[in-house]
Amino acid sequence: MENRYATGPDQIAGLDTAGLRARYLVPDLFVPGEVRLVHTHHDRVVLGGAVPAGRRLPLEAPDGLRAAHFLERREVGIVNVGGPAVVEADGTTYELPPRACLYLGRGVRDVTFADAAEGSGARLYLVSAPAHTAYPAARVLPEAGTVRELGDQETSNRRTLRQYLHPDGVRTCQVMMGVTTLHPGSMWNTMPAHTHDRRTECYLYVDLPEDARVIHLLGRPEETRHLVVADGQAVISPSWSIHAGVGTAAYSFVWAMAGENQAFDDMDAVPPAALA
Repeated sequence: MENRYATGPDQIAGLDTAGLRARYLVPDLFVPGEVRLVHTHHDRVVLGGAVPAGRRLPLEAPDGLRAAHFLERREVGIVNVGGPAVVEADGTTYELPPRACLYLGRGVRDVTFADAAEGSGARLYLVSAPAHTAYPAARVLPEAGTVRELGDQETSNRRTLRQYLHPDGVRTCQVMMGVTTLHPGSMWNTMPAHTHDRRTECYLYVDLPEDARVIHLLGRPEETRHLVVADGQAVISPSWSIHAGVGTAAYSFVWAMAGENQAFDDMDAVPPAALA
């Protein structure tokens, strides 16, 4: 498990492109036959990617967690961003079609990931945070979450937001999770931008063509920076940072948050004219 320490807003001004990418971009979560994990000290979030590639992959506790098993003191949200997958948790089997979400609560001991069939191409994205109690496991199919239509075609940010793990859906301790899909012809996500000083948020960009990129904006509103992001890459967004982006083609992203509260609209909006 890679470990990344938390950063403050005063540090970002002195970072070059390589420094920004080393701290905030997670470029290689999805490697065939592996479970890869990145721990950030921003709200103790762990990001993960599992690509079974014909194998059964266990979710093991890395030494850095100092835990007997991965979910001893944690919960996890899992979104399938590839082909049909199967997740087994303490003897219960969950089939996950593309874009389905699975929540596993604190105390689940044995978790494995597999393809639903030979060559199905499962690709599972994990977001985990510390948990103070145990909530039951729950699966959410792609059309079963809370669906919100946002944005406008005239501002190139018409998008469909699906909330899976949130207070009005699957109950969790900290983790909130869902998928946003931009409509054809729309390129901007989360604009106007905002911050939420009580939560860390992470974006995983998917559905991008191989030769397309997202320009992800980060930093303080008055002093922004950017990352160039490819398909299957994730961005760690600290609570003090904006998180918005524009693509060279339409795309989707998996958003996930953890922190002090679960009020989805608890945010401080930043109008475009205030960005610098």
